[in-house]
Amino acid sequence: MASSKTPISLPEVNFSDWGDIRYLHLGTEWVQGSMKLDAPFEIELEYVQRMMAWLLFADPKTVASRHAMQLGLGAATLTKFSRKILRMRTTAVELNPQVVSACRGWFKLPPDDPKLRVVIADAAAEIRKPEWHGTVDALQVDLYDHEAAAPVLDSEDFYADCRALLTDDGCMTVNLFGRSSSYERSLEKISAAFGADAVWAFKPTREGNTVVLAQRTPSRPKREALAERAQTIQTRWGLPAPKWLRVFKPLNPTLTRT
Repeated sequence: MASSKTPISLPEVNFSDWGDIRYLHLGTEWVQGSMKLDAPFEIELEYVQRMMAWLLFADPKTVASRHAMQLGLGAATLTKFSRKILRMRTTAVELNPQVVSACRGWFKLPPDDPKLRVVIADAAAEIRKPEWHGTVDALQVDLYDHEAAAPVLDSEDFYADCRALLTDDGCMTVNLFGRSSSYERSLEKISAAFGADAVWAFKPTREGNTVVLAQRTPSRPKREALAERAQTIQTRWGLPAPKWLRVFKPLNPTLTRT
């Protein structure tokens, strides 16, 4: 959780262990993130892995020089992977200071350093600050409250603010979880802010998470180029990117090059 439009009582943060996996909870049984106890910097959940699909559009040689931003810290999985595995400059924005403390105490989130910054703030307000505009190469949005019913921030204006953060070849990935009607409305708002030509989407996971990707500047890489990039991602960083291409398509496929 990383945003609230009105003052609220923040939920209690706790965790549970099941086998070799630790789960983060915000006062309910809903899982807000997870971590492999014996591999704390890997990405365990399938939909979280898919939040890294922006790598398909980035030259691997440039990744370590880029800037990642997460809106919603969760169990810090994306933040840790971006900073520790990809070695990127990484910024996370989280509303609830208890979540930050939990991630540092239970989920191996490193302390801030010259390339890692955790900002305790309302994401909607934070991303309007001019200091962030045009600086983010990989924006990852996962904004759910303790009930996990729908995104906390999900307006066309919000997605336009997200677009303003991105570099020219930057991408936003968003986790959309919930009813199909909610997903369709969110997709319409993202398309309105970015343009339908800029939007790609995965098929839903078994758990019902659908990851949507939007590019600051639309592109349609050839399928062969995407396949080659996917193999590099799997070899270099251990993400199942070749499998992504079977369930990841542009919203407007008629513009795809053959």
